[in-house]
Amino acid sequence: LYNPQVGLFNYIVNFFYDFGSFDMIGSSTLAPWAIVIVDTWMWTPFTMLICLAGLRSIPNYLYEAAEVDRANRLQQFIYITLPSVLPFLLLALLFIFSSCDTDDISPAVSLTASSSEISEDQGLTTITATLNSESNQEIIIPVTFSGTAIFGEDYISSESALIIPSGNISGSLSISSMQDNDIEDIETIIVTIDSQGEIIVITSSLTISILDDDADSDGDGINDSDDDCPNEAGIPEYNGCSQPLLIINEVLYDPPSGIAGDANGDGTREAQEDEFIEFVNLGGTLDLSGYTVHDNAQERHVFPQGTILPSGGVLVLFGGGNPTGVFGNAIVQTASAGILNMNNAGDFVTVYNTNGEIVLTFDIEPLSNNPDESYTRYPDLNLEPGDDGILFYQHAGIGEAQGAFYSPGTKIDGTNFN
Repeated sequence: LYNPQVGLFNYIVNFFYDFGSFDMIGSSTLAPWAIVIVDTWMWTPFTMLICLAGLRSIPNYLYEAAEVDRANRLQQFIYITLPSVLPFLLLALLFIFSSCDTDDISPAVSLTASSSEISEDQGLTTITATLNSESNQEIIIPVTFSGTAIFGEDYISSESALIIPSGNISGSLSISSMQDNDIEDIETIIVTIDSQGEIIVITSSLTISILDDDADSDGDGINDSDDDCPNEAGIPEYNGCSQPLLIINEVLYDPPSGIAGDANGDGTREAQEDEFIEFVNLGGTLDLSGYTVHDNAQERHVFPQGTILPSGGVLVLFGGGNPTGVFGNAIVQTASAGILNMNNAGDFVTVYNTNGEIVLTFDIEPLSNNPDESYTRYPDLNLEPGDDGILFYQHAGIGEAQGAFYSPGTKIDGTNFN
């Protein structure tokens, strides 16, 4: 019914408005409503029939006697109708609660990889199948390997199937690359799973790239296995990319009122000091020493010497104050100019490298003037807008945030990035 590809519910909704394929039971926001819809469809008619039978069983002479005693409609309902129907209502509730069992809910499985690129030289990635809930029996999901890479020559797998033990929600296998001395193009491994019985497959395939450490596909002098952008000529400073793979993942330019706005954790809410920008490095190790951050008016920060952001590393830049806390083990700095001064009504943040070249920009203008919370990519580190065309969302409105207004240095749900 709720299958995102062939489900009846998806078809009916898209008949009236083209939302595209969406997964009701795989979303933490939509899943409760999916349960409510099915439960209502399943039990409301049955409950109404039982109640109707209860109403029909009430003798008319009871109401006639009540009218002689001058009882009004409300009194008749409270003292005659409700007590007479109550046993039937309890019977209906007994049926409903006794049927509450998750055994008849089809499990949904999604596929993820620890890395979508591996080096030819002892590269390793882990493929994980994750269920939407625990299973009361072992689930075996056969895996098919295809693509331009050859199994047994270019790579091997630890298992031929993904096995999810009883009582668990996930199972994994590993793929290891095999070294050779041949100069080859980037090779791909396509990992595919098919539906097994009543298992709903949300993500059915993944593509893993094997980067050849003997080849330089883009001719920039950096071997593919060490190149963050193997199909685009770049420079060593940016690990083979033309620009560093540095993104702004979260921005707070309008801290909430009161102590709730104390984003830097120093015990005081100060609008300028509690502003922050969260940077995440998606590429190789990056030296930010001497890079600068500007708003529309002027330079606001110079990254000090020794600011090295590792691969997957996070840096949080606050406007000022005395940042206190762990912040997901991120590098924490405060604006060297004393403030970031991001204007609520619209501002433009620009990051320059040591040569004065633009590395990164962020436009506040399209966002709300007074959100009283941060704006963040959703999901974290997402590079493409969603179906609604939006890339940055207000933090507290995302389910994983559980009402939090911001999460400097951590993911939306408060967990560390790495």
